[in-house]
Amino acid sequence: MTVKKTLAALTMTLAVPMSALASEGAERLADILEPLQTYVADFEQQILDGSGQRLQEARGRMWLSRPGKFRWEVDAPYEQLVVSAGEEVTLYDPDLEQATVQALDQRVTHTPALLLSGSADELTGSYDVTRRQQGSSETFTLVPKDPDTLFEELQMTFRGEALDLLQMTDSTGQRTAIEFDNVRMNEPLDDSRFTFEIPEGTDVIRDTQ
Repeated sequence: MTVKKTLAALTMTLAVPMSALASEGAERLADILEPLQTYVADFEQQILDGSGQRLQEARGRMWLSRPGKFRWEVDAPYEQLVVSAGEEVTLYDPDLEQATVQALDQRVTHTPALLLSGSADELTGSYDVTRRQQGSSETFTLVPKDPDTLFEELQMTFRGEALDLLQMTDSTGQRTAIEFDNVRMNEPLDDSRFTFEIPEGTDVIRDTQ
């Protein structure tokens, strides 16, 4: 989603050093994320090529409990599950009868879905953050400090305190846009939500070194 800057915003950007803008953006993002303990939402995900052509879409539901616990269920068009209880991440594809288990290391936490379950300090410490506001919406642009990441830029748009839109752009210009709806924050979640027993007969690939 591209938003044209107003003249006033452009003037402010030119007048304030970028280091100050980045510091302000990181502090504000931490202020929003720090009180967030649990997060439940429906989502619609689209993958677009560099020209904006839609390549793929999916929808499902997300459960998050910080720090480190995450469940991402894709319902359509094909079922898929990503779940973490804090040490490992399991990706389960029921159609392929295959599960991939990875250690929750630094590179894995750089994926847009799982980085949300980390601490606010880790997030703002790993990325250069700038902030843009339009009405009741705030958009934060995150650029990784470490070049060994899966994307070149991440944008998080909040309406009030709720995450409304997450956009990721990779080095080829391909963009993943995830819109959230029916958001519920800071409600109790059972830890069993973040565990998964791999079905018998599933082909398991482990990469936990």
